[in-house]
Amino acid sequence: MKPESKKYIATVGGRPVTFESGKLAAQAGGAVTVRLGDTVVFAAATMGNEPKLGQDFFPLTVEYEEKMYAGGRIPGSFFRREGRPGTDAILVSRLTDRPLRPLFNHDIRNEVQVAMFSLSTDWENPLDILAINAASAAVMISDIPWGGPVGAVRVGRVNGEFVINPTYAQIDESDLDLRIAGTSDAILMVESGSNEINEEDMVAALLFGHEAIQALVETQKQMAAEIGKAKREVKLFSLDETLVERIYQRSVADLNDILETKHGKHEQQDAIDALRDDVIIEMTDPEDAEMIASVKEAFEESLKRVVRSRILDQQKRPDGRKITEIRPIWCEVGVSPRAHGSGLFTRGETQVLTLATLGTPKEAQEIDTLSPMDTKRYMHHYNFPPYSTGEVKRMGGQSRREIGHGALAERALLPVIPSATEFPYTLRLVSEVLASNGSSSMASVCGSTLALMDTGVPIKAPVAGIAMGLIKEEDRYVVLTDIQGAEDHLGDMDFKVAGTTQGITALQMDIKIKGITAEIMRLALKQAHDARLAILDKMLEIIPVPRPELKSFVPRISIVKVPIDKIGAIIGPGGKNIRALQEETGTKIDIDDDGTVYIAATDSNAEAAARERIEGLTETPQVGRIYTGKVVRIADFGAFVQILPGLDGMVHISQLDSERVEKVEDVVKMGDEISVMVTAIDDNGKVRLSRQAVLEGWTPEEALEHDRGGRSGGSRSGGGRPRSGGDRRGGSGDRGGERHSSNRGGYGRSNSGGDKNHS
Repeated sequence: MKPESKKYIATVGGRPVTFESGKLAAQAGGAVTVRLGDTVVFAAATMGNEPKLGQDFFPLTVEYEEKMYAGGRIPGSFFRREGRPGTDAILVSRLTDRPLRPLFNHDIRNEVQVAMFSLSTDWENPLDILAINAASAAVMISDIPWGGPVGAVRVGRVNGEFVINPTYAQIDESDLDLRIAGTSDAILMVESGSNEINEEDMVAALLFGHEAIQALVETQKQMAAEIGKAKREVKLFSLDETLVERIYQRSVADLNDILETKHGKHEQQDAIDALRDDVIIEMTDPEDAEMIASVKEAFEESLKRVVRSRILDQQKRPDGRKITEIRPIWCEVGVSPRAHGSGLFTRGETQVLTLATLGTPKEAQEIDTLSPMDTKRYMHHYNFPPYSTGEVKRMGGQSRREIGHGALAERALLPVIPSATEFPYTLRLVSEVLASNGSSSMASVCGSTLALMDTGVPIKAPVAGIAMGLIKEEDRYVVLTDIQGAEDHLGDMDFKVAGTTQGITALQMDIKIKGITAEIMRLALKQAHDARLAILDKMLEIIPVPRPELKSFVPRISIVKVPIDKIGAIIGPGGKNIRALQEETGTKIDIDDDGTVYIAATDSNAEAAARERIEGLTETPQVGRIYTGKVVRIADFGAFVQILPGLDGMVHISQLDSERVEKVEDVVKMGDEISVMVTAIDDNGKVRLSRQAVLEGWTPEEALEHDRGGRSGGSRSGGGRPRSGGDRRGGSGDRGGERHSSNRGGYGRSNSGGDKNHS
């Protein structure tokens, strides 16, 4: 029997968002689809029956899968099926996890899994926001105990007006792309990219978005009341308060002494670890592993109490700084002699080296996702090796954290990257975290700005980033500027802000409590603004403006515009011409479908040679123009001269010299180079040439009057026919034939950023 489903509709931004449950995945704890337009996301939430023993944290996993069938596509991988989650899917998983996690009781040890996938996309409405709402609704109607619901929206600003859940087309026109999630009374998660928006406008956007999520929150509450399951009773693994108090009383004085006198990361941590070991020896039996684990947790709670109370009551931070004080900063550029650009940024005990590489348009990243964007010319990669924290761990592929931090830095710098029209390069930045004690992602933003300026990229403005923290107990709170690792670990918020002197370019907020208010957000943004300006001052002492020229070993890209019907002549049969051109000149050549040709070369002579060859391959002969060409064929009635690559014309014997010529070989031989004038081009493209016109200084009309060969010579010879698949037949035919050839380097789909390149 077909199950009965139930639909709930929330009107958000003037459009219906539809929640549906009951039809799919009946054995999951809770299962929901959320729809906007024809974009649909499915989510299922399930809790394990038994707690995971021996674990000291709440085991929550949030997984999103991007299914290509949702957009009517077959995956581009070798196996033609979805493999490991791509960058976009990982970012959606992180985006969903962050607002859900703070609302769970962290004393739960039963595994909770939230699984989501794309069911449909209309290529107009983004999937990520729907995923957050679907995950929240699935948990809400399940038997999983939770403090939700959470609502999420996207906020854009088009022509000065805020827009809720903008379409992809509206996002392209917007100077703001803000994703916000929260409960009915507080903001839980913020993720934003923007074009230098000021702090007041950003707060206004946050409040606008928070108001919009209310309909989503209320709809989910209605779902829970009408179709939700009774919440399960689960065992909570909380610490014995008596034990916590005993440990606190034993260690509080020693902890205060350590925090008062030892401010280096490792020095302080070593002292804290030694104290913890002493406490364990004093209060446990060495054979009682369970008791040892409990004492360790209680000691951690005591440390948290001490650090937080010192900040709230005494305004004293673990490293001795004032609340708004930034750690010491030093910078350097040109660290790598052969990288196209490099920037080293050090803030306290956090150090990041960013290296920049410039490539041709063809080297833009091809993207096979459910996003309308299919290529990307600016990429930012972030690496966080274990030695950066003094640890030894397995080194493998990128973690979710690394992918997320790379995306954040990319978003922060994107508004200042020059357009492809202004700067026709593909850009790759790699941030290597060399040392970390908090805020390495924002250090990567600063290092990247230095690297770009060292490269000579004409960025619109330098960008710096800072991480803000929060200590909050009931109504008391302190916002911390430039948090270090301990303050992130023991605090309530990690609020990253990046921007220029003019405004914000990126935001990201993670919290551990059940939301923050607009007042806290305003204060955090104010302190971040002041810190950002101070950091920029330090950076600009090292390199005040981008270098006026690219370094000598960076390829220079010049642009040639050719007629569209001549593209095939450059490529040649099977890519023959363009391969030979690149090999012989030592250049890289990309071609857009609109006839824009990009020539990349480190040597100016090589660039000039390639340009000359391309212009020759695509030039159209003109009557009256004089060319120097090579004799490629001799007949009784005249000589055939190649005046352009792939194009011959015929010089009748009567036009070879000022004097009467008895035999063609008396004047020219095979391989000779001679100057000739184009005197006529017929409807079939046959070209008539005259050497005598050059010698006598005749006009094309005068040359034709003396041309005793008439038209018969040309028709007999076939003069003017393109050689080697030349201008006309070769151009159009080869262009069509090469559309899927690897020699051309095309991507097959259009790119709004103008980076669909071919070679």
